[in-house]
Amino acid sequence: MSDITQTTPKTEESQQHSIRWGMIALWVAVIALLALLGWGLVNTNATRPEAGEQAPALDVEFFDGYEWEERTTADLSDMQGKVVVLNFWASWCVECRLEADLIENTWRDYKDQDVVFLGVAYADVEPNSIAYLDEFNVTYPNAPDLGTDISDDYEITGVPETFFIDKEGTIQHVQIGPLNQATMDGVIKQLLRDGG
Repeated sequence: MSDITQTTPKTEESQQHSIRWGMIALWVAVIALLALLGWGLVNTNATRPEAGEQAPALDVEFFDGYEWEERTTADLSDMQGKVVVLNFWASWCVECRLEADLIENTWRDYKDQDVVFLGVAYADVEPNSIAYLDEFNVTYPNAPDLGTDISDDYEITGVPETFFIDKEGTIQHVQIGPLNQATMDGVIKQLLRDGG
């Protein structure tokens, strides 16, 4: 009987200890959740470039084997006077793979009509990006986003995401998620027709 009495206080003590640690873990989880929600609210209030606004400047160094007008580097001002289709993608992105052939084929259709396609590899390692470009036989200019500077300036919400920029450097359409042929043709033809 005395043995039972001696183990009971230890069991109660270990239960109290477990409850204490459980409460600490619960509070840590609550604080982490609140911090995450706060971070999300701060990001949603950021000034994201939208249609009708000037496109943020960008400066790129193309992947080896990719160039634009015999250049291995470019910035957005170099492309002024042309319609720019700026596509953010990543080799690990499943939805990017759904639009890869479409973008390449559309580039081939419009490349001689004052339209520039520019791919930007978001948060991707170069060997994987190059393998992705090879897999889909991509020929339009592509560049890494080292340090995610470009995607931060454009405040992308994920990949794929595409900005259609007119000849004056103004964003005319933002496509979040994969593109389809109707959107691609519709926006590009409108920008070419409007002269902007």
